[in-house]
Amino acid sequence: MNELAVPTQPTAAARTNFDDADPAEALDPAAFGDVYAGHRDAVYLYLRARTSDEDEAFDLTATTFERALNAIGLYRPSGGGMRAWLLRIARNAAIDHGRKQRRLVRGPTPEAAFAPVASAEDVAVAADERRRVRRLVAQLRAPERDAIALRYAAGMTAREIGEVIGRSEEATQKMLSRALARLKEAYENER
Repeated sequence: MNELAVPTQPTAAARTNFDDADPAEALDPAAFGDVYAGHRDAVYLYLRARTSDEDEAFDLTATTFERALNAIGLYRPSGGGMRAWLLRIARNAAIDHGRKQRRLVRGPTPEAAFAPVASAEDVAVAADERRRVRRLVAQLRAPERDAIALRYAAGMTAREIGEVIGRSEEATQKMLSRALARLKEAYENER
């Protein structure tokens, strides 16, 4: 199975800042291992919020860190630091993956047929709610979707999100507030 345990929320390690890391130092496999250990959960959670299943998120997490290691010489400890740089790479990996997926037709996975279930009604209600929320989030503009995913899946602050999406902290906070208000209104109007 996958080596990366599925996190339920960002851990203390995921929130550790490696912003003072020297790019040359991070080229050392042991030092980059620390970068990976400190940021993998935040990257995975962000990608899990952007993808349809865990395996895609695991694959994109691996792609993100592979790209980061290959480009570590380009990293500069400014702006949002290492975490924002990695999440920017993750965002680009997810966008690239989405472009490729649009060209492919996918069906349900065999594993889904054997997943443990509570009661049929509970499963149906939970699945409907997840689909409903995902559908409503999908109706937001792309920067709003990214900001929501970075905030609630990766646990980032408005300042950190702004660094990833290229906006000021204030503009990011305003965008998050407005997007959440629209989501709440759309959710309540569907009831």
